[in-house]
Amino acid sequence: MLRRRLNRLFGGDERRVDSRTIYVGHRPCPGSEAFIPPKFCDNRIVSSKYTVWNFLPKNLFEQFRRIANFYFLIIFLVQVIVDTPTSPVTSGLPLFFVITVTAIKQGYEDWLRHKADNEVNKYLVTLLENGQRTRKESEKIKVGDVVEVVEDETFPCDLILLRSSRDDDTCFVTTASLDGESNHKTHYTVPDTERDLELLNATIECEQPQPDLYKFVGRMHIYRDDQEPVVRSLGPENLLLKGATLKNTKKIYGVAVYTGMETKMALNYQGKSQKRSVVEKSINAFLLVYLCILVSKALVCTTLKYVWQSKPGQDEPWYNHKTQKEKDTYLYLKMFTDFLSFMVLFNFIIPVSMYVTVEMQKFLGSFFITWDKDFFDPEIQEGALVNTSDLNEELGQVEYVFTDKTGTLTQNNMEFIECCIDGFQYKYRDSRTELDGFCVTDGPVSKLQQKAGREKEELFLRALCLCHTVQVKEAGPGDGGADLVDGVDGGDGGVPHEAEQRGFIASSPDEVALVKGAMKYGFTFLGLECKQMKIQNRNNDIEVYELLHVLNFDPVRRRMSVIVRTNTGETLLFCKGADSSIFPRVKQDEVDRIRMHVERNATEGYRTLCVAYKQLSAEEYARVDAELQEARLALQDREERLMDVYNRVETGMSLIGATAVEDRLQEEAAETMEALQGAGMKVWVLTGDKMETAKSTCYACRLFQRGTELLELTVRTLEEGGRKREERMHELLLDYHKRAVQDAPPAKGGVTRRWSSPAQEYGFIIDGATLSLVLNATPEASASRYKSLFLQICQNCTAVLCCRMAPLQKAQIVKMVKNSKGNPITLSIGDGANDVSMILEAHVGIGIKGKEGRQAVRNSDYAIPKLKHLKKLLLAHGHLYYVRIAHLVQYFFYKNLCFILPQFLYQFFCGYSQQPLYDAAYLTMYNICFTSMPILAYSLLEQHISIEILLDDAKLYREIAKNAMLRWGPFLYWTLLGLFQGLLFFFGVHCLFRNPALQDNGQVFGNWSYGTIVFTVLVFTVTLKLALDTRHWTWINHFVIWGSLAFYVFFSFFWGGIIWPFLKHQRLYFVFANMLSSVSAWLVIILLIMLSLLPDILLAVLRRRNSPHARQKKPSQSNMGGIQSPRSSARPLLMRTFSDESNTVI
Repeated sequence: MLRRRLNRLFGGDERRVDSRTIYVGHRPCPGSEAFIPPKFCDNRIVSSKYTVWNFLPKNLFEQFRRIANFYFLIIFLVQVIVDTPTSPVTSGLPLFFVITVTAIKQGYEDWLRHKADNEVNKYLVTLLENGQRTRKESEKIKVGDVVEVVEDETFPCDLILLRSSRDDDTCFVTTASLDGESNHKTHYTVPDTERDLELLNATIECEQPQPDLYKFVGRMHIYRDDQEPVVRSLGPENLLLKGATLKNTKKIYGVAVYTGMETKMALNYQGKSQKRSVVEKSINAFLLVYLCILVSKALVCTTLKYVWQSKPGQDEPWYNHKTQKEKDTYLYLKMFTDFLSFMVLFNFIIPVSMYVTVEMQKFLGSFFITWDKDFFDPEIQEGALVNTSDLNEELGQVEYVFTDKTGTLTQNNMEFIECCIDGFQYKYRDSRTELDGFCVTDGPVSKLQQKAGREKEELFLRALCLCHTVQVKEAGPGDGGADLVDGVDGGDGGVPHEAEQRGFIASSPDEVALVKGAMKYGFTFLGLECKQMKIQNRNNDIEVYELLHVLNFDPVRRRMSVIVRTNTGETLLFCKGADSSIFPRVKQDEVDRIRMHVERNATEGYRTLCVAYKQLSAEEYARVDAELQEARLALQDREERLMDVYNRVETGMSLIGATAVEDRLQEEAAETMEALQGAGMKVWVLTGDKMETAKSTCYACRLFQRGTELLELTVRTLEEGGRKREERMHELLLDYHKRAVQDAPPAKGGVTRRWSSPAQEYGFIIDGATLSLVLNATPEASASRYKSLFLQICQNCTAVLCCRMAPLQKAQIVKMVKNSKGNPITLSIGDGANDVSMILEAHVGIGIKGKEGRQAVRNSDYAIPKLKHLKKLLLAHGHLYYVRIAHLVQYFFYKNLCFILPQFLYQFFCGYSQQPLYDAAYLTMYNICFTSMPILAYSLLEQHISIEILLDDAKLYREIAKNAMLRWGPFLYWTLLGLFQGLLFFFGVHCLFRNPALQDNGQVFGNWSYGTIVFTVLVFTVTLKLALDTRHWTWINHFVIWGSLAFYVFFSFFWGGIIWPFLKHQRLYFVFANMLSSVSAWLVIILLIMLSLLPDILLAVLRRRNSPHARQKKPSQSNMGGIQSPRSSARPLLMRTFSDESNTVI
């Protein structure tokens, strides 16, 4: 006992066992052993990464894990330790700049997290302590405290509901911030608790914290004087989660069971896995090439130095005798030191500042998505949201789009269309003169009667009114919704109209649609009060049913049931669910009458549900009630036990009918899907809906065309042959592979549908059960073979439909395609909590701000209000982001090669003495000041093609697909251009210096003048090269380009025109001014700049003359919104990876 108490005191008991015991209000229970309060964590939420004390070491450690930063740190240390030709400042200052900017950015982001944490932790809440209401900060809540929450407040921790202000002991909450469900959910108080919570003496035994939002297992022991403790089961319906919001209820009281980082919200908070863009991978590859160039240069110079010094008189000339220390130095050590010195001298070929420029470009560029007015949705008063700015350019590289159906392709706005009762179809008409609001349209001809019996009709409508978890929404403070409905007294149609005005609260739009559908036919649900469900029938009589049990819906059973008792004492079970889950549990002769209506409705794109009922005898109900109570009290395997009871009671039912609910297509859904396919993307629809409904949606969205041949691999096709499923699946896969892959004509990469050839188009359909067979076949060799065949077939189809998918299967599909040959870039888009897994799995995750809440939005990289916005996000923003950052990366490597090549060539003329060509100030500021701002402005503002044309011509997207602008071809072009210009800079000035007396007074220019002229030509050339590549000029471009050149000239005058006391050697004193006093220097500078840019100009002229003008539009078509008519490009862009850039805006 002592050990147990010690363990409990120090929290060890919590780690040892699978449950925890909580004392409500911290009151010890009567008759128990000595009370030792258990130790649990406090209610502080910590989402920040750093503290004031660990920020510096932790952030530095993380930054130096990057190879480029670590490399420059080593170079800096070498400069400090070894006698190198350049000052440590030349590499230390750029490194310090990069580290500082990154640290400020990360520190600011963490400060925002601290600020958000403090807002949550310091929020004032009301606690009940010793019968008094006290206000405390949220972080001071302890497990066992009784907390008061009022309407529209969020719950500060995970609470068990003890008391509600509502008469029926329920409360309503929204959990949109947790699971994506924006509809109201009903939660219940624990039965038999005291109304005066000060008198409540109870303990709660529940499971340890775990992240599943939908699972909670526990029981409450309620102690009363001289009585046996009352035990009540606790489930998810009693648990109020932190982050959820109280709605439609004035006030509740609950006891804290999980606090702080042990709440379900905190356990679900996980940093998304780091997604790396294809551009970052290209940067690393190019970096390795330039690192090899750097090492090669250092090796060449080191080798040639010792070859040159091996000649007589060269190692120790008469004017430069070695010291004794130099003579005693070990040869190989001196060679290694010289190698390091050359590495330091040439290290600027590795552009360390590129990383911070890329970070700034991504961070600032993401604001253009947020600011885009076209993404603003007036309905929800919100625009686009960027959660991850690191993937902007990935939006321009998408090859596969995986989309959810409900709420993404469709509106998730349900409207009751029709129903089928006992095999007869009923459609509603506004006229109430015919068949009491029913209109029978196509009952079976063989039957004389033209509609089902009145008894069946009313039974069906009662089922719709009773089998749900809908609540009538309260209209005003203090008035229950049920009372308001009861008070309505009017003629025909009055009640439905009033009820519709009030609205309903439900966890699913389907349920509201069905209740409103029943209202159209004369049966109105009036509300639930104290376990009494009231409905008003066609005769305006009130019927009252006692709600005994709700067998909740779950995605495995795909159905829900209620058990109710009528006034006459009959016990009825009403069940509704998917046809696949209801048909096996009812009589087969009834199924045949309903099946054709269900299949026809599904084919028309409607969502269908089947309705069944069962009458329970007193003995049967008593047995079911006992089993349910026993299962709900279990702490272990409660879900499995409840499922077993549900499945046993939901058998032998009678099928009454089916319903058809329409979920309309999203605005411009078809146009968006067509544009994506025109851009060369493959679209896969991943949905949990039945095949017929999803197939109809695909046709409506133009993913499937009339001429598309559908290849179906579903349970139905597997059972057709009468053989084992795996054998039949193998046969079908081989057949489909032959038709879609082997016999198909070869198509150009990335080209789909009618733009490639008039060959037969294929669409592929698979369901969840068959996908499990494909992925989990035995033995493993078969699974690998099936997966390979399946993937090849899908990749050759214009569109793929995966229906009846579980959330995990959606992620498996995305992962399979993502890891396939070629590693294509994938994008997932969805709006619900069930889409989160595939959103996190894809390279780019898009969340829709739809009706299913914000879980998808919170876990996405980007969020948009409507599906139609995806077109502009990819075809315009994605295209431009990719072109901009590709140009930025290639330009950085190019300008640094131009910068360091003359330094390398200079070693051949200075005896490999490691003499720098440029002054230390120029070495330091070249990447930081002189050339950094123009490329940053270009990478933020450039529009090589206008947005209107990018949206009109989706095929333009294909031309940058598969990382076209960062392949080895464009990289080689930029490298050769850098080599050409570097050679021209150096040898052009070398020709000038054949007669170094370039001034009128005969004064000779020295080596610093030589380096300064080279550097001046370099700065002007690389800046004007960017100006030539700029097609979309703004005042910002003008300011930074001409401002950078002016700053360089000003700095050179300023730096060389003043004697600086802190410099031991002022190499540039009056060098720049003297240089500009020479006419020859002016002539060479201008001539070399023109010669350097000549290849760009010639290439642009030749390309313009020979390029087809297929993309050029008439002025009347393109002169929209005041934008100039597109005209042919004036110069190449990244070796012109576009076949023709005629549609550009200058």
